Parts: sequence; C-alpha cells; structure tokens
Amino acid sequence: MDWLIHLFKTTDSVAHIVLLYSIVIAAGVLLGKIKIGGISLGVTFVLFAGIIAGHFGFTAPTSTITFIQEFGLVLFVFMIGLQVGPGFFESFGSAGLRLNAMATITIILNVIVMFVCYFIFFDTSDSANLPMMVGTLYGAVTNTPGLGAANEALNSVFTNVKPPQIASGYACAYPLGVIGIIGATILIRYICKIKLSKEENDLELKENGNANVKPCQLHLKVTNTYLEGKTLKQVHSFLNRDFVCTRILHDGHVSIPNRDTIFHINDQLFVVCTEADTEGITAFIGPKINVEWEKQDMPLVSKRILITRPSINGKTLIDLQLSRVHGVNVTRVTRQGMDIFASASLPLQVGDRIMVVGPEDSVNRVADMMGNSIRRLEAPNIATIFIGIIIGILFGSLPIAIPGMVVPLKIGIAGGPLIIAILIGRYGYKIHLVTYTTTSANMMLREIGLVLFLASVGIKAGAGFWNTVTEGDGMLYVLTGFLITVIPILIVGPLARLRLKLNYFTIMGMIAGTYTDPPALAYANSSCSKEAPAVGYSTVYPLSMFLRIFMAQTIILVCCGV
Repeated sequence: MDWLIHLFKTTDSVAHIVLLYSIVIAAGVLLGKIKIGGISLGVTFVLFAGIIAGHFGFTAPTSTITFIQEFGLVLFVFMIGLQVGPGFFESFGSAGLRLNAMATITIILNVIVMFVCYFIFFDTSDSANLPMMVGTLYGAVTNTPGLGAANEALNSVFTNVKPPQIASGYACAYPLGVIGIIGATILIRYICKIKLSKEENDLELKENGNANVKPCQLHLKVTNTYLEGKTLKQVHSFLNRDFVCTRILHDGHVSIPNRDTIFHINDQLFVVCTEADTEGITAFIGPKINVEWEKQDMPLVSKRILITRPSINGKTLIDLQLSRVHGVNVTRVTRQGMDIFASASLPLQVGDRIMVVGPEDSVNRVADMMGNSIRRLEAPNIATIFIGIIIGILFGSLPIAIPGMVVPLKIGIAGGPLIIAILIGRYGYKIHLVTYTTTSANMMLREIGLVLFLASVGIKAGAGFWNTVTEGDGMLYVLTGFLITVIPILIVGPLARLRLKLNYFTIMGMIAGTYTDPPALAYANSSCSKEAPAVGYSTVYPLSMFLRIFMAQTIILVCCGV
C-alpha cells in the first residue's frame, strides 16, 4: 500500500494534484445537489468541499493552486461574457432601464450596508478586517466572480504580506445569503399585500394587449387604388413600416416579389410584419383574405435554414439580396430561442435560424449558401475564445493611475476578459469573429472554470477556516452577511412595487438577477407560470455581473491598501 500512501502525501506530483481536484470537485457537486427545504447550494458546495480538504492537509503547492484558481476564473467570466454579450446593451431599453436602475441601487446599498457593518462591528485599525468584509459581502450576494475579482485585487495590494483568506468570510455568509434572498422576496409579498393570482392575471392581460415585435402573417388583397402600378419599394416608402411580402398572386400566377415588383388592384399578397404594424398595413393595402397558396400554379415551400457558414456572419439581408438574386424571401429570424422580425438591416449571426420562402430549388440553393450544417455548430470556436482571452488579459493588465490610490487601478484578469467577452459577443461579427457557442458547450466550459476556481479557493482557505469560525469572527460574518443580503432587498423591492408599479414576478426575477442567484430564480419560476421572472432576471443579470466584479476590485484597490 506504499504506492497509495505516496500518492496522497507527495503534494507536488501531477497525479496527486489531479486526484485532489477530482475528489474535491466530485464530492462538492454531488453534495451540492442535496436539498434542504427545497433549496440546494448547487455547485458552490465545491468551495466547502475544498475547505474540508484543506483543513485536513489534503492540499497542493500554493503556486499550482493559484494558477488553477486564476485560470478557472478567467475561463468562467469569459464564457459568462460571451453568453450575456448579445443582449447586454439591449437590456438598457425603456423597460429594462427601470429594472437596471433598481439593480444598480441594490448593489450600491449592499456596499453601503457592508461598510456600516464594518464600522459598527469590527476593529477598523486591523487591515485584514475590511478585506474579510468584502469576502462576506460577496458571500451574502452569492456572487462568486466578485470573490475572484476581490482575491485578485488583494494580491496586487498585499505585495509584502500574505493577503487575508477572504474566502472564509464568503463561506460563512453564503448559506444564509441563499436563504435570505428567497426569504426577503417572500416578505415583500406580505409587506405590499400582493396576491399571486392577481399578478398572474395582470401578466395575462398585458401579454394579450401588447402589440409586440413578434412576427405576424397576413393574407391581404390589394384594394387601395393608389397602389395600382406602384412597386414594392414605393409601397415600403409610403407606409414607412417594415414588412416582408413573400408571395404575390397576380392573374392566377404565384411569384416571389422583389423591390421592383409592381402591384395591381385585386392582387393577393402574403405579408409578414410585426404585430404592432398589422393594423396600419391592413388599412393601407387592403382587407385580410383566405388564400390556399399550396393549390396555386407555383407551389412554394417554407424552410428553416441554419446559418453555419462564417462568411455570412454580420451580413444583413440587404447585403445578401436574396429576393433579387435567388427569388426567395426571409420572413423571420430565430436567435437564442426568440423569433425576430427579419428586418432588412438586421445583421445575421452564425447560429441564427432563418425562415426562407420560395421555390423549392431556390430555397435549397440558399440553404447551401448559408451552410445549414448542424455539425459545424457542435464544436465551440476555440480560436475566438482564446483570442478574446488574450485581448482581455492585456486590457485587464493595463494600469490606470488614479490620484490617491495606493497602486494603479487595473480591471484585472477577471474584469478584463469579462468586458472583452461582452464586446466580442455583441460586436464580434464586425471583425469576422464567429462567437457562436452552443449552450451546452458554453455551460461545460463555464462550469469547469467555476469548479476549478471554487476548489482552489476552498483548498487555500481550509487551513484557517475552522479557527475563523470558532475562535475568530465567523458568527459575526454570518450575522453581517445576512444584513447585507436582506436590507437592500427590503428597501428596493417595495420601492419597485409601490413607486414603479412593477409586477411582483418581475421583481422576483430582478432580485434574483441582481444577486446572480439561480436558486432564487428557480423559486421565482416555480411560483409563476409566465416568463416574467426569467425576463426580469435576464434583463439585469449582465449589468449586475459587471458591476459586482468591478466594485469588488474598486473597493479593494481604493480602501484596502497597506
């Protein structure tokens, strides 16, 4: 059995290190699935498994652990950035602006409550206490990337001494943070006297009464005499509304119209537009009718085509001239599960599915042109990921001198890759970078990065964690963490409800997204049959994640210099 003892005791061997991380990650993931009161800690339990391993001396060289920790963090935040990038800037629309404002206020209040607790409960002359409170803050708001950003900033501030193990504060505050978010959300319901059934009915009425941007199909007959002899391009200009005319029946013959097609009285059209524009288009062109297009002399087909050819990335429908060159029309685009009206100026991206209407042979030619090969999308674009990481590391390492700061401000290896990933996810097509990654591939890379980071942090913090809890300020971290969690929610939640009149389910999603907390979102989704919680969550999640990471570094660099 000497070989087995040697394997566990030789801490600098590759086999030992791989064994250490495998045991910690496997145990943490499996234990994290255990639910207590319907709530589980999920993958975050890897941190606690690492703490236990570190406490019993099951560890590895510090330099190796640090490398794995930082690489895992970079991979994790970069994949988050790629995921949220396409919708990041769109989340600041009219409706999203209010939710993001509430999220920003909540984040600022978290920091304020942290500082109040720091000055009331802790010795401010001890340079380790404020960093430990930052760790407690990020446990209270259940934000692991923020912990990583704070850890990285600490290493640049505490250059001559060993930095505090702020993961201990994080671990103390995290469990009650998960419970506190859900509990405070429930308390808002009673404070504001909210009835869930009424909130569901309000969502139903809003959905039915809202003329949104989803595609709508119309069969119309041309009865407006003004349109006699006018081209499709001229009709577009007159209406000043975006629509696609996919088929036209004239004198018993069906054809695919293009911009130069001339309209005549009694022509029958198949039009696709947004629901908001249906009334105006119908009033201008003519009444709705029933047409059995498949029985006409020129049968047309509709086919969903997957864009997989990199050369199409970033091109618009105007650039492709599909109606003029190939005699087909695109009626809608499906992106990340959402149907989007096929505006002529919409940039197409790899991974989009487009609905193409036209003669079968023409549609097939367009399918070949677009790629339409699912196999091309099964492998992640590794080159794009690592090009983005290179740029992110360079950007994050750029020193920014600010008067009064101990060291120059750096966005860091957490913030830099995150910002670059968001920009690449949104604008990568402009420089011909294919940023599409399947959801499963993104989740796999992201989760691998996260568990490597959590395991490393836990192993490093394990040696001193028990002393922190039993002899140090462990219980104080639990108490202050709970206050950091619930006080901002109990301020912002009623404000969003009573002042802004937001739907309660939207507020639930907004709170879960602000705290980047999947268990809270799962609870919100289980309480509502609509998509409101998920919409609220996804609207504030990108900005919240960015602010959490940025503020972690800012607090450390500005306030924790030694």
